[in-house]
Amino acid sequence: MAFSSFLFFCLSFLVFTGSVSSTANDPIRTFIVHVQHDAKPSIFPTHENWYDSALRSLSEDTQSLEIGEAAANRIIHTYSNVFHGFSVKLSTLDAQKLEDFNGVLGVIPEQVRHVQTTRSPEFLGLRSADSAGLLKESDYGSDLVIGVIDTGIWPERKSFHDRDLGPVPAKWKGECVAGRDFPATSCNRKLIGARYFSSGYEATNGKMNETKEFRSPRDSDGHGTHTASIAAGRYVFPASTLGYARGVAAGMAPKARLAAYKVCWSSGCYDADILAAFDAAVADGVHVISLSVGGVVVPYNLDAIAIAAFAATDAGIFVSASAGNGGPGGLTVTNVAPWVSNVGAGTIDRDFPADVKLGNGKIIPGVSIYGGPALTPHRLYPLIYAGSEGSDGYSSSLCLEGSLNPNYVQGKIVLCDRGVNSRAAKGLVVKKAGGMGMIIANGVFDGEGLVVDCHVLPATAVGASAGDEIRKYISIASKSKSPPTATILFRGTLLNVRPAPVVASFSARGPNPESPEILKPDVIAPGVNILAAWPDGVGPSGLPWDTRRTEFNILSGTSMACPHVSGLGALLKAAHPGWSPAAIRSALMTTAYTVDNRGQIMMDESTGNSSTVMDFGAGHVHPQKAMDPGLIYDLTSYDYVDFLCNSNYTTKNIQVVTRKYSDCSKAKRAGHVRNLNYPSLSAVFQQYGKHKLSTHFIRTVTNVGDPNSVYHVIVKPPRGMVVTVEPEKLTFRRVGQKLNFLLRVQAEALKLSPGSSIVKSGSIVWSDGKHEVRSPIVVTMQEPL
Repeated sequence: MAFSSFLFFCLSFLVFTGSVSSTANDPIRTFIVHVQHDAKPSIFPTHENWYDSALRSLSEDTQSLEIGEAAANRIIHTYSNVFHGFSVKLSTLDAQKLEDFNGVLGVIPEQVRHVQTTRSPEFLGLRSADSAGLLKESDYGSDLVIGVIDTGIWPERKSFHDRDLGPVPAKWKGECVAGRDFPATSCNRKLIGARYFSSGYEATNGKMNETKEFRSPRDSDGHGTHTASIAAGRYVFPASTLGYARGVAAGMAPKARLAAYKVCWSSGCYDADILAAFDAAVADGVHVISLSVGGVVVPYNLDAIAIAAFAATDAGIFVSASAGNGGPGGLTVTNVAPWVSNVGAGTIDRDFPADVKLGNGKIIPGVSIYGGPALTPHRLYPLIYAGSEGSDGYSSSLCLEGSLNPNYVQGKIVLCDRGVNSRAAKGLVVKKAGGMGMIIANGVFDGEGLVVDCHVLPATAVGASAGDEIRKYISIASKSKSPPTATILFRGTLLNVRPAPVVASFSARGPNPESPEILKPDVIAPGVNILAAWPDGVGPSGLPWDTRRTEFNILSGTSMACPHVSGLGALLKAAHPGWSPAAIRSALMTTAYTVDNRGQIMMDESTGNSSTVMDFGAGHVHPQKAMDPGLIYDLTSYDYVDFLCNSNYTTKNIQVVTRKYSDCSKAKRAGHVRNLNYPSLSAVFQQYGKHKLSTHFIRTVTNVGDPNSVYHVIVKPPRGMVVTVEPEKLTFRRVGQKLNFLLRVQAEALKLSPGSSIVKSGSIVWSDGKHEVRSPIVVTMQEPL
């Protein structure tokens, strides 16, 4: 930037002092301010001085305050690694004025995110006894560092012991930040870093209540401890939760080092703190970032996570994020930027059946974990539906706090509808009202998807159709001489369940709301009923009332699926140090499978029907195959810049995301958004009355398999469409060689009502007889309004 521009920037700060004070219509809130890193005027010794000067110019009521006193105190965090900038409390008017300053690339409103709440290594084929394979090839990930951005960690758990681990990697630059009940000695050769970021949370919520939360990296929630041990927990035996799921607990990369970055607090995870964690993780030297939080989908230049994740990816860090728990509806997937590996959730082949036996003899399947005093064997208890017996139909049907009348509930099993409050909280409501047990019934939207909870009374969860059947039984029996009765039969831990995997009902689904040409989720991984480490200060139900303690807990969510892929990313990086984040994702995607242990297309838990690419992306991860994928689809940061150009982002918006100035004319001449070298291929056809429709994709594959290998293509086109690939044979002479191919899709218009669409899918497989490199083809036909 020229000196005259610098001078103008300085003067603009010095002369603009007439900020409008906040009103009820223009409340103060947190904004992320992104500045051009090379635009700092030379009169300021540091970026922080520059930011302070900017805020002094926006000070409210400079007649009654020391200039800048209030504004300077509003700075929450400064950032220098993921981008240059700061987070600050501002009115909307001041934010708009600040955005107009020279050198300011963007002023982004903060979002509040929320966490997306072991047999899985064995289910994935990762066995420690194997003499070869991904665990051995990667030395269990011992030189790699996984940064977990979450609710903190409980460092004393056996999952985080450092026995037989070598010294902390020499390149590690992080630290163990001490805080309440967390001395610096809490870290070891396993947990090599721990930090906490609370300024963003406190800027919105006021001073932390330290009687309920730790001002330190210590985990007072459980989520972060759980996800960290899924990614990189050591082998622990015996492990169980209240006697369920007995066996060996282990993370994906048992020797990988961990760094915990605590950003999530009682009211959520604030962008200002998440960005600070990313900023620290990049500086510290992590190799993988695991992020099990989600929010709404916005353009990438307004998405703090997308911006931070781009910088991390640009630094060679593999970023894995949860897809979200908004399923089974479409367009629910979050964390959709193409440089983020996006993970949905599936089941494993283990279950915890707890069936309902009705007074008419019918057995209704359910699931639960309960380790307390049992119901009397062979006895049936009176059964009621809470929606018919409480204070009002709606709140009582959901068993909300204070909604149940003890006179109706005492000594009975209560049927509660799922929704609003947590499933475990419903059990506490029933218990307080004197109930003997509880059945939680899914609503129509939840479908048949079931997850277990550690209940505080005998309880089980049943699907939507089962809920309807139980309500019908209650209604009919209540009018007969035999009033409705039931009991719950707890059957312990069941292994080798079929079918598995099944796409979890809650797992968020595509299409990608921001970039429909990029299929999301990328893959699915185990995320249902996962056993992992748990803090000592939190009961297994997560309820404050719950005084039970357990070393391990069983949770479900895409939050649990994400760290599986984070750990696998560390193993793949350890086995292939030269691989980029895109190469690691490609290996996981092109080797993923779409059939269950019955040999059929994976089932959608919510419907009981076959699932689709919008549910599982490329498929379910297969770690052993991912170690040797044969070919990869690689990407650089400049490929993502071209993608943003072809997605019609402005030069300034692209610079906000990538910190790179872009001349989009070349990118737009070279191709279109579908030409991002992604392992999946997705096209959207707007029919507009056209009869014949066509498009093409250009892809580049890199040989990471054997030298002198020949790959032939196998095409399975979407039904009713023609797919051609040129060339049909790729001949490689050496490892690392890159070859291109062109794939063309031709389709005929379908009869669709205005505003409707239909999705069809197929695949291509490149095979050399040893490797099968599979990519889904997705075509969406839309009839515009």
